[in-house]
Amino acid sequence: IKSEGGFIGLKRLLDNAISSNVTANNLLTAAEAALNEEAHEDLQVRQDASPNSPRTRRAESSELTNTFRTEIAKYRQIVDKARDSDATIKKQVDTWAKFFALLGSPREEIERQVPSTTVNPLTDPHHCQIVERLQQYLSEVSVMRRERLKSVEKLKRVSSEDDITPALTEEMQRLAALSSTPILQFELHQFEDLFSQKLDKYTSWRKYIEEEKEAQVELLDSIREANQAFLMARTNHPLLQQREKALSNLETAIKRFRDASFNLHDGARFYATLEAELQKLKEGCLDFAMARHLDALDLMGVGHGELPSDISQAPEHLGAPVLPVRERQQPPNLVWDPSMPLKYATPK
Repeated sequence: IKSEGGFIGLKRLLDNAISSNVTANNLLTAAEAALNEEAHEDLQVRQDASPNSPRTRRAESSELTNTFRTEIAKYRQIVDKARDSDATIKKQVDTWAKFFALLGSPREEIERQVPSTTVNPLTDPHHCQIVERLQQYLSEVSVMRRERLKSVEKLKRVSSEDDITPALTEEMQRLAALSSTPILQFELHQFEDLFSQKLDKYTSWRKYIEEEKEAQVELLDSIREANQAFLMARTNHPLLQQREKALSNLETAIKRFRDASFNLHDGARFYATLEAELQKLKEGCLDFAMARHLDALDLMGVGHGELPSDISQAPEHLGAPVLPVRERQQPPNLVWDPSMPLKYATPK
């Protein structure tokens, strides 16, 4: 989180988004104001004009500005929707502000804010008793494992020293001495007594294994029971509940931070593109309004080289006054080509 700029970086992105929305709204307002001024001037040009005069036959403002106004309305909805999205993100940032600030703090500060059983050991008698039982069972498991390893080694030694070959050879010689024929054929059942006698030494080991199996099952049952009680105690203990809640909040805060950061970075790219489009739209409206204004001056008989600062002060015989002259702007990409003559008021 700190490497991503932390809470301060997030706030800067949010402030930039809000500022960009205001800028976008201002561009739309300026574009709309230019169209409104041109429409008002168009009405003034027509006022008191004779029915068939060039001033009357002049194309009406509403016929020429429909596309501009449609674009303004479309972008107005986009800007309003973006402002609502920014407000949602701002509400989220304000809600999680303390957690976002903590996430940018050093590791030691974050750990200090999380309740810890190490710093504040659990002193509940019931909980301590359960922990002691688990420790006791853990000790018994260690003892059982250690004793079993010893028994396994001992059994390996007994098995390595247990060679039935001499006894089997002696038994075969005894059976041969009792045979009445020189050809001998031994059957497995003839050695069953010998095998049983030799296997008797492992009877104690079989008993040991069965006893160990029963002890293991009993110990595992006790461990499961104690562990279940331990989990219940942890779930119900206030300090542990606070710790789990704090860790859960931090995990959620990280997700909220990254969601907000992603949305704000995406918003920055959105506003950069939107501002360029709105600037172009505004320049188009201003160019249109200026072209119509110059055309109005021609119709009203006012020379371009003698433009008054206020058209309302024009000679009375020209009719009703028109709006103040707007200083012509020269944006990078003009919509209107000044080399082309204007033909708005050309008589048919």
